[in-house]
Amino acid sequence: MSDELPPCPACGEAFSYEQGALLVCGMCAHEYSADATADGDGETVTEVTDAVGNILVDGDTVTIVKTMKVKGGGGGVIKVGTKVRAIRLITDGVGDHDIDATVPGFGKMQLKSSVVKKVL
Repeated sequence: MSDELPPCPACGEAFSYEQGALLVCGMCAHEYSADATADGDGETVTEVTDAVGNILVDGDTVTIVKTMKVKGGGGGVIKVGTKVRAIRLITDGVGDHDIDATVPGFGKMQLKSSVVKKVL
């Protein structure tokens, strides 16, 4: 593994240094995470991966890999293998929930990426 830090996603310069859990660009003072990438606007975007390491994007179809009890509402259980279509990635989810989806039989809810697998 290389000790070289990734370039700044905002300006592209290689003059970054570590400050706690973040990296800071010495040229533009942009703070970013080491595992983040940049989109076309220079905004920092963190990659979301499923339970087996596949990168997820908006609109993907995933399956549930772990039986989950649903709290609130009527309750119930989401079984392994349930297919969820057209997911949407979110950054402001409750706790570490980073997927907004409509689960068949349950409606809209937030899921953790660690309990889903991308359908390839």
